[in-house]
Amino acid sequence: MSMKNQNKIFVAGSGGMVGSSLIRGLEKLGSNNILSKTRSELDLTNQSAVKDFFEREQPDQVYLAAAKVGGIHANNTYPADFIYQNLMIEANIIHESWRAGVKRLLFLGSSCIYPKYAKQPITEDSLLSGPLELTNEAYSIAKIAGIKLCESYNRQYDAVDFRCVMPTNLYGPGDNYHPANSHVIPGLIRRFHEAKESNSPSVEVWGSGTPRREFLYVDDMASASIHVMGLEREQYRQAVNERGSLLNVGYGSDFSISDVAKNIALIVGYQGEISFNSEKPDGPPQKLLDCTKLTKSGWKPSTNFDAGLKLAYADFLQNLLNLRS
Repeated sequence: MSMKNQNKIFVAGSGGMVGSSLIRGLEKLGSNNILSKTRSELDLTNQSAVKDFFEREQPDQVYLAAAKVGGIHANNTYPADFIYQNLMIEANIIHESWRAGVKRLLFLGSSCIYPKYAKQPITEDSLLSGPLELTNEAYSIAKIAGIKLCESYNRQYDAVDFRCVMPTNLYGPGDNYHPANSHVIPGLIRRFHEAKESNSPSVEVWGSGTPRREFLYVDDMASASIHVMGLEREQYRQAVNERGSLLNVGYGSDFSISDVAKNIALIVGYQGEISFNSEKPDGPPQKLLDCTKLTKSGWKPSTNFDAGLKLAYADFLQNLLNLRS
């Protein structure tokens, strides 16, 4: 797919893992008018600052990849931060996009929007069909609100074209490797690497190891997002349900946390014991997305899981000095 070079594209969250990947993907396709702002340059939770930015820049397209994110520990410990910051970011950007006449917006959500015990694989119409996982309920509700904002503006205003994609668990270059607040893959990469360096005889992994999770390399997520934004309006409307606006984005298969941990240990070169602490939360027993609608529209992932893990570890090693400073 080629990009229209004249389009002014705002990537909200350009400094994050997904945002930086989106910029790489857009530039590769020929886009040469990309707006990006750091947090210090533009506070997306500040309504007046976001309003001034949109009035001044008048972007044609918006990728809403900005969010406060974290793993089970972070979500469970800081629920007020997660719900407040994400609600503010979404409301400000979506509303100001409408006010500024943005031609097309893509909201990046999360697979955690779906009920804890949703039927597997999870289809888009599972949304709001049951209770959420409590450990990340605040973040999930904020993301559901973002979806409903997009749907509401689409319903009320004929000219609006706001779209949503719901990625599965992401990993890859630019990830957060914080020892406590990271997601499972970057957290395990750091833990096994440090255990290897210190010759630790064992590494503890949170939970029983039995839950199954789906993981998608971040550059594949970026390519899916650009693909969805490039669909003609009628083509996109045919892909989603009558009132809906969301498409699942996933890898197509899942893995037990136990197998993921063993695979990462192998890639890192850690040869000690791996133990599982079942007193720590597991989260949902399984999260596998049904991506039939997206696949039918012409997209599929291109990065093998093992290859993606090796690329993620290489990124960790490249950034090791910065992580420790």
